[in-house]
Amino acid sequence: MELNLRQGCKYALLVPTSMGLRVTPENGQPVQCSDVFHLYATSAETNVASISSYLGLPVKVLTTFVKDSPFAAFIKSNLRSRGMDFEGPEVPQGGPWGYRHQINIADSGFGVRGPRVWNDRAGEVGRTLNVKDFDLDRIFGVEGVQIVHLSGLIAALSPETGRFCLEIARAAKRYGTRISFDLNYRASFWAGREQELHDIFSEICSVADILIGNEEDFQLCLDIEGPEAGGKDVAAKIGGFKEMIGRVRAQYPGAQVFATTLRQVNNTNSHNWGAIMLAGDEWHVVEPREIHVLDRIGGGDGFVGGLLYGILRGWESEKWVQFGWATGALATTFMTDYVQPADEEQVWSAWKGNARVKR
Repeated sequence: MELNLRQGCKYALLVPTSMGLRVTPENGQPVQCSDVFHLYATSAETNVASISSYLGLPVKVLTTFVKDSPFAAFIKSNLRSRGMDFEGPEVPQGGPWGYRHQINIADSGFGVRGPRVWNDRAGEVGRTLNVKDFDLDRIFGVEGVQIVHLSGLIAALSPETGRFCLEIARAAKRYGTRISFDLNYRASFWAGREQELHDIFSEICSVADILIGNEEDFQLCLDIEGPEAGGKDVAAKIGGFKEMIGRVRAQYPGAQVFATTLRQVNNTNSHNWGAIMLAGDEWHVVEPREIHVLDRIGGGDGFVGGLLYGILRGWESEKWVQFGWATGALATTFMTDYVQPADEEQVWSAWKGNARVKR
């Protein structure tokens, strides 16, 4: 199938996000045993957008910064290094107990020791994202955007960010921008806000063109009946996902693409990695095969970013999921939680299983 995109746009891809800091020990060591750490700028949504920006497409980030914070300066420098434009208000810190950028403390694990991630989001400045701080008519109407990618992580972060994502979806629809939505259910974000967030997620899904999520995401965010097929084997998972998507399509008939990843963890450094996608009326399945993992965080975002890149390039739909599989696999070979592909050839080599030296 072909997903026709608006032409004459300044930006291929736009993401709203809450930027933060990722802290990881050296050499895959546990946090509690380490005294040397690496600092990265991070967010799930810019993880997705990095594939397009590194491969030469114009990307824009909507976010918020803590005014005069050295970490805000660090984050801005990182976004520039990835070739991303950004805009957003500078929020005063409000004293030592005020706002800051979220901190993601990550242990990559090794072998039989699984990864552990600790999220420290107290005082997160991204929770203040508000539609009043952005001129959506300029962004979508004058500058123009081909695809906006929304994440359930941002939509559920706070009442303000939920309304912000909803207004972005409405503006995108009004101006002919395609909408991608990764449901990304998080129980801690939804606690006590179930009806509020269900209503927001349902409206975004009603205008979305691309929906991404596993069976649990669709069940818990949208109250979609889960699959009858049970079990952990790959065939059951694929069958269950296909069955459930039939119900999702009936409820949200405007969406044209549905996708999720398939992952079986053999040990921390060996996963069986696959993907499944419905584009129009055609299913595309990448049967899981083994990949070797340096750091698993960001693999799912890498998949979404590669899929969106294929759509933006106007490729046939089978290549969307193949490229997404490969960029997701590549993400697990980086210590950053976003992919930094050298070129398309590197990604297609990963897809083909060609790890030979290129001279």
